[in-house]
Amino acid sequence: QVQLVESGGGLVQAGGSLRLSCAASGRAFSDYDMGWFRQAPGKERDFVAAISRSGRSTRYADSMKGRFTISSDNTKNTVYLQLNSLKVEDTAEYYCAARRGPPMALPPLQHYMYDYWGQGTQVTVSS
Repeated sequence: QVQLVESGGGLVQAGGSLRLSCAASGRAFSDYDMGWFRQAPGKERDFVAAISRSGRSTRYADSMKGRFTISSDNTKNTVYLQLNSLKVEDTAEYYCAARRGPPMALPPLQHYMYDYWGQGTQVTVSS
């Protein structure tokens, strides 16, 4: 089992940047594909980005490509999400997730494919 703790959220103006972190503890970090999802009030949980357990493969939701970057540091058991050019519509609770299933060509974008979840960190973008 792995425990996930997100940090780095906050209030930022449109056009600004934030870096979210997700620290993992428990089983070996390199055993997990890692994903970021977000959920705005009254809306479903949406895929943002994911990175394979090897760190060699990443994928992004179309609306985040070019603005958000996912990365991982296995020496620190941490995955990051760099958020640039933030928009008001990026306002949401951002969640980190870990998947321990069989390796796939690309990390999955479906939230139900992930086994462990953090508590979330709030990102609020003001106009």
